[in-house]
Amino acid sequence: MHEVRIITSINDISVQDWNQLQLEANPFIKYEFLSALETFDCLEKWGWLPRFVCLFQQESLIAALPMYLKDNSYGEFVFDWAWADAYSRNGLQYYPKLVVAIPFTPATGPRLLQHKDHASVTLQKELTDAALNYAKNIEVSSLHYLFTTQDETDFLQSSGLLRRTGCQFHWQNNAYKDFNDFLASLSSKKRKQIRKERRDVLSAGIEVELLHGYQTTAEHWRIFHEFYTSTFMRKSGYATLTREFFEALSKDMADQVILVLAKHQGEYVAATFNLLGGDTLYGRHWGCKQRFSGLHFELCYYQLIEYCINHGIQRFEAGAQGEHKLSRGFLPTPTWSAHWLAHPEFNQVIAEFLQHEEKGIRHYMDELDEHSPFKTSDSSS
Repeated sequence: MHEVRIITSINDISVQDWNQLQLEANPFIKYEFLSALETFDCLEKWGWLPRFVCLFQQESLIAALPMYLKDNSYGEFVFDWAWADAYSRNGLQYYPKLVVAIPFTPATGPRLLQHKDHASVTLQKELTDAALNYAKNIEVSSLHYLFTTQDETDFLQSSGLLRRTGCQFHWQNNAYKDFNDFLASLSSKKRKQIRKERRDVLSAGIEVELLHGYQTTAEHWRIFHEFYTSTFMRKSGYATLTREFFEALSKDMADQVILVLAKHQGEYVAATFNLLGGDTLYGRHWGCKQRFSGLHFELCYYQLIEYCINHGIQRFEAGAQGEHKLSRGFLPTPTWSAHWLAHPEFNQVIAEFLQHEEKGIRHYMDELDEHSPFKTSDSSS
């Protein structure tokens, strides 16, 4: 057995120790990303309190979970508000709870982090047992692993946790030579739709800039953050990420940050923030000050699809939900989470609910597949 420590700030761990746990190039699990969330005031006021589960061999960090204590469900994107309401109606407290997740980030990625020289199923079990023991010791209602990889989900389910299946829309690069080659793979109707949307942007006189983090300035981030904040104001939400957070990433993850901006008559009118990791591009945040036909699709999808094709990036994940992505080349893709609930009766009720929900999700995805935007083998267009 290894020494278990619950660490309440990632800044109490060295960047080298944490980043050596990465077994794949996922930008959201990097020390720089998680540290920026803490350092630049993006967590505590929104109810995300770090409780990192860390395993040490002597003084060497060999495994960890990015875990947070929560008193709400904001910023998780795996919705359990109804569970909390059911607890309340039965005179029980759902909060606080524990989540193993990346705050405000609905992107699949590793959660059971291990040093490559020590990685094993045995160490995974030791790590998840430590998290469960902590959950029991502090008497939270539940423990949730969000947006886990398929392998991790299978492991957690075999350990007795409840599996939950969701759906997102992802774009795959099928070795396209250029954007026109991608368009040629679509049905005639979808191809015409995309060409029209791109023409609308051009005819409006929009100029597009795509910048990596090292090419940006403080002024770019001031402008972007105004757009980002305005999006939440229109939707009655909360802009949880500070300007300083984005600026820090542009310096500390300079090669992975991609900012796409739109100008009209010399003035910036819209922008999107994205992160690159390994063979995947992640679209994250959008904002605008002026609306133009097709501009959202151009900045959030087409510019980034083109970037993936030009740079050999295999996959583009453009965020949570959004059936409108289907007609633009994004196909339904399953996502997973895993859940433990301390209350045995509620655990059983939710287990039955999740089985029913998964059938519905699978049926929904099958229906969407029948409306694929891509040409079929018997298609003449």
